[in-house]
Amino acid sequence: MKIIFITVLAGFLSLFGGDLHLFSVPNADGKLNAGVIEKALEANGFIISANSEMNGPFKIQFGESAFAQFNLLTAFHKNLSESLVKTHPDGGIFVPMGFGIYQRSGEKEFHVSILSAEAMAKIAGFKAPEFALIEKEALSTLKKALPNAKVTMSETALPAAGALLSRYVRPSDAKSWAADKEEVEMMIEDGLKPAGFVMSNFTDYNFVLGEKSPFDFYDTYSICKLKVIYTVAKTAPEAAAFAPCTLMVYKKKDTDEIVMGFPGVYNWMSSARVSDPEGKAALLQAQKDFEAVLQSTIE
Repeated sequence: MKIIFITVLAGFLSLFGGDLHLFSVPNADGKLNAGVIEKALEANGFIISANSEMNGPFKIQFGESAFAQFNLLTAFHKNLSESLVKTHPDGGIFVPMGFGIYQRSGEKEFHVSILSAEAMAKIAGFKAPEFALIEKEALSTLKKALPNAKVTMSETALPAAGALLSRYVRPSDAKSWAADKEEVEMMIEDGLKPAGFVMSNFTDYNFVLGEKSPFDFYDTYSICKLKVIYTVAKTAPEAAAFAPCTLMVYKKKDTDEIVMGFPGVYNWMSSARVSDPEGKAALLQAQKDFEAVLQSTIE
């Protein structure tokens, strides 16, 4: 009786949906791929930051891959992201946002995963109308690119075991910010490689914002750790929507601080329901290593 109750309860909770939009579409002939998604996004107001094919790296480092295709595509909506970041600077953790693209070997379906607007607001710690607008544009684009897709929500997220946004602040003023920026970013870049992180993309977002930018600088790094992606993909490939992780580093013109932040790995464990010991261990180690890199910039 207890087992039946738990099963029914789990099914009931799943009706509420989770944090990820999941697209699944027949693709036995393999004609659908990350290039199709990239082209569709570019045609609908998005700027592509990176489209990283992961099967090659998987096979080189681990000797095999369980996927026919596995791509980490990151992009941001040009107009909506600008509006978001100007009103809510921490929104830069989604500039770019992730599109997980995958199909297992021998599988006949192609998949894409992205975060919901509610999940973005939960992670960022604030509500903004741009989240829903970005979600609307992303969903519309994917539905056009994948007209035969079945679209569902992931299962209800697990309780978060830690902070969803890891945020660090370093004092800086009008006289020293340029030198501080150089030092901070040098320490970040120097600290990533020894810890096993790879930077797949760097965006000078202040350049995109132009002369009327409210920031002295605004940079975002797309950062991933191959072991984490490979390990988590075994049980939760939809978590690719969180990879690469976007690290924001910025200073507003009217403040005396440099802000750094990234979505913590607790999002993977909560939203993508990563609960297997191997996956959790890889994620928690990555969180510890990433935090150590940023902590060094403010000590």
